[in-house]
This record gives sequence, structure tokens and C-alpha cells, in this order.
Amino acid sequence: MSGGRGRPARSEVYRRLDTQIAELWNRLGGLPNPMEAADIWKDIWTAEAHHSTAIEGNTLVISEVEKLLSEGRAVGSKLLREYMEVRGYADASDWVYREGIQPTSYDPDRIITMQDVRRVHQQVMALVWDVDPHPDATEREGPGNFREHEIQRFDGGMQPVSWTLVESEMDLWLEEANALKPRSLQFPEEVAKVHRDFEAIHPFLDGNGRTGRLVLNLILVRHGYPPAIIYKGDRSKYLRALQRADSGEYGALGEFIARAILDNLYKFIVPAIAGPARLVPLAALTTDEFSATTLRAAANRGALQATKGPDGQWRSSRKWVEEYAGQRYKRNRGNE
Repeated sequence: MSGGRGRPARSEVYRRLDTQIAELWNRLGGLPNPMEAADIWKDIWTAEAHHSTAIEGNTLVISEVEKLLSEGRAVGSKLLREYMEVRGYADASDWVYREGIQPTSYDPDRIITMQDVRRVHQQVMALVWDVDPHPDATEREGPGNFREHEIQRFDGGMQPVSWTLVESEMDLWLEEANALKPRSLQFPEEVAKVHRDFEAIHPFLDGNGRTGRLVLNLILVRHGYPPAIIYKGDRSKYLRALQRADSGEYGALGEFIARAILDNLYKFIVPAIAGPARLVPLAALTTDEFSATTLRAAANRGALQATKGPDGQWRSSRKWVEEYAGQRYKRNRGNE
């Protein structure tokens, strides 16, 4: 598949992801501990709580989300349900990342269990269910419990399984999810299939999209990958990729997830755990002053000290970028 207009081809994205995960594990010590790097994970789950709920129609803006999650204050005049959606998602996300990296209780032979899936849904939906339960739900269909209703065919044509088959289909899904092997070039599309298959089962009466994205991230984190934040601006692209996966074509969704993992790696993880002299990809060194494109151009002409790896990516350090910024400042001052 061609990248087109400078955009890396899908196969290159997969190679880049594998290279970056190897560096994360072997040179940077893996994902940061949630207790030692609480601010990193807070930034991640704040962004994720906003964007993942916005994909489902939540109208809180990011400033309202930040106030709600940092101060517990509901600013604005939105429906109570919307505040509870965000708060519940953030609580579930916090649990996912803590349990993903430092599990307190899970089967070491299984990356994901039925208890995990139910726990995620229970946390995602409990607060909103208290203020606005699903009008058709029975007493047995509350947060953490599988549906006992049929789901109508989706706009894209996908028909979720009958509710009578949900438990058996979820057993098969768990086998599929636990068969995933990280550090292969096929991993992005294999994990994309797992994500799509969860959404196709649609095991709960409500909250399947939010739960499915958090379950995806629990699987990723337990495999040592950064989570994938799906931004609200990419909603249409994400849904189109899911629809293509419904027909058995997992490439678009695999590439989408791989790019989302890399974005999180560059934006949140690497800048926080790499020291000032550590060589990291230029995308992890961007600032308000320097975009990745600017840094790459400077590296190409030798103005920024950097080294090109066997994967074709330039790597530099925070220290070298600061030296480059200082040199630019001196040149600009000299031209005044």
C-alpha cells in the first residue's frame, strides 16, 4: 500500500511501531509505573475520557472535562448524564492503566478475563446508570451484566449476535484475545480484529463503544504497549475502518490503531521518561517552536545534531534540540 504525499505506507507504520516498542522495552524501561508517573497517566486518561465519550455524543469540552476530573466540579450547563459519562469513563480508565501495569489480581496466563471485561463496563456505566438508566433494561442488565435484548442492525450493516449467544461468543472472544502475541508485524491487525469482534458481539445493552476501547487499551497495556486514544476528530475515519473490518478487511483499522499507539508514545510516554541526553525519535521532541517536520529538516541539513537509525527515522535528544534552539536564537539576534 502506498503512503502517498509523504505519508508512510501501512507496512512502514507497522515496522515503525515494532521498532519503537522494542526501544521502549529495551532502552527506556517500558511503560512508566502509574504510581511513579501519575501525571503522565492522568494526562492520558483525561484526554481519553474526553475524546472517547465525545465519539459517543458527549458534548463536554476539554476545559469542562479537566475541571470535572481535577477538581470534581461540574462547570457549564450540560446534562448530569454527560458529566457522569466522563467521570465514569475516567474512573474506568484509571483502573485499566493501574491494573494493566501493576495488576492486583488477574490470571497471569491470561491477558484479559471475563471479570476484567465486566469490571470495565461496570465502572464505565455505574455513575451514569444511577442518574439515567437504560429505559428498557431489566434488573439483570445493569452495569457489568450482559444484555438480554436483541440489538438492531447498525447503519453500516453489521448485526450484533443474538443475546442468547453473547456469553458463548464472549468465551470464544476471550480465547482469541488471549492468543495475541506482541512484537510481530501482524500484531496491529490482529488486535484490530479483536477490537472489531468485541464490538460485533456488543455484549452489553449500552456502553459497548466506550467499554470496547478501554478493553482494547487494557490488552495493549498488559502487552507493554501504550494505549490508543481515538480522538473525536477522527471519529468518521475510525467508524469507516470498523465497517471495513466488518467485511474482513482489518488493514485500515490496524493502521489506525498503530498510528494512535505511536501518537501516544511520542506525545505522552517518551517525553516524560527519556532523560535529556536520551536519543529518541524526533516526533517525541516537538515543542511549540519546533514541529517534527522542522526538526527533520534541521537534521537533514546538519543543523540539528541527530542520527538516523536503521529504520530510517532520525533520532535526537532534548539536549541537542535545546542547543539547536540556542544556535537559532543567536543567528536571529545577529541578523537584527
